[in-house]
Amino acid sequence: METKSKTVADSTTRISQIMNPEHANVLGNVHGGVILKLCDECGGITAARHARRVAVTVAVDSMAFHEPVQVGQLLRLRGRITYVGRSSMEVEVIVQAEDLLTGGISHTNSAYYIFVALDERGLPTEVPRLELTNEAERRRFEEGKERQSQRLQRAGKKMR
Repeated sequence: METKSKTVADSTTRISQIMNPEHANVLGNVHGGVILKLCDECGGITAARHARRVAVTVAVDSMAFHEPVQVGQLLRLRGRITYVGRSSMEVEVIVQAEDLLTGGISHTNSAYYIFVALDERGLPTEVPRLELTNEAERRRFEEGKERQSQRLQRAGKKMR
C-alpha cells in the first residue's frame, strides 16, 4: 500500500444526528454511552479515511461531559486527525449540541481517540504521514506527539 502523506482536511469527518427519546437516560438527558458510541464511530471513520484501511480503537483519552445533551437537540460531531505514528492515528473528536429552535450551540465534550490501522491479516500496518498545512495543525501534531509519548510511557513502551 502506498503511504504518501495526506492533509488533515482529507479525512476530516462531520456527523450530525438528532437525539430522540430512545437516546435518553433515566434523567431524560442523552445517555453518555450514546455520545461515546457516536464519538467512536466519527473517530473510526476519520481514521479509516486517512489510512484507507480498517482502523480499530485502542484508547480513548479522558472524556469529560461539560454540558448535558437534551432530547430534541442536534448532536454535531467533528473528527480530525491530530497526530500519526507508524500505524497509529490520534483523532480529536469535538461534540456540540445545537438547539434547532433557537440556533444555540453548546460544546458538550471532546476527546482524543487512538486508532491503529490493520492490514488484511489483522496486523498493524503503516499509515500515510500527515501533511501539516498551517501553524495550528503543526501545534496540534506536536501536542499529539507528546500525548502519544505519555500514553506509551504509561504502558511501559517506547515511541519508534
